[in-house]
Order: sequence, then C-alpha cells, then structure tokens
Amino acid sequence: MAPAATAAPVVDLSTEELDWIQMRKDFSGVHAETTKEKMARKINENPLVPIGCAATLTALGFGLWNFRQGRSQMSQYMMRARILAQGFTVIALIIGVGMTYGSKEPAAKK
Repeated sequence: MAPAATAAPVVDLSTEELDWIQMRKDFSGVHAETTKEKMARKINENPLVPIGCAATLTALGFGLWNFRQGRSQMSQYMMRARILAQGFTVIALIIGVGMTYGSKEPAAKK
C-alpha cells in the first residue's frame, strides 16, 4: 500500500505577525548602533563624565586601600576626594545633558 500524501498544514497568520514581517523588511537597511558605538559616541559628546567616574573610582580604591593599611588620616582625605569627584561627575552630567538638549532643534509644530 502506498503512503498517503499529506497536505501542508494550514497556518493562520494574524495581522500582528504580518505587520512584524513587513516592519523587518522596511528597516532592513537601517544600521542599529552597537553598545560599543553608543559608548564611544557618548564619551565624545561629554568626555568629562568618564573622567569624573575614573577619578571617583580612583579616590575610592585608594581610600579603601589606605583604610586597610591603617592610615586613617589619608583614608579620610581620599573619602573627601571621592565626594568631590562624585560632585564633579554629577555637575558634568547635568551640563552635558543641558548642552545636548540645548543643541537639538525644537520639533516643528503642525
């Protein structure tokens, strides 16, 4: 006896699935920014924030190291330097955001 021919299963695609397929076709030529590219762009836009972060991390590490070595006076100086570096970072972040939004043109109202 010959095997029976099986019919292809009928797939019911919803409108949402079809819209997703169309959207993928529409955006196939658009380049998505990678994480490294975004980080490089953000550092170029506002280079003071990474500098402040590095200063904060350095002061924290050096302060903790001095604390562990028993040099409490230097540890206190480094913790104060960490607070200053954090303040610098926050101010740089606020200035950077202000400059970014200040340089963008407002959207035209219809």
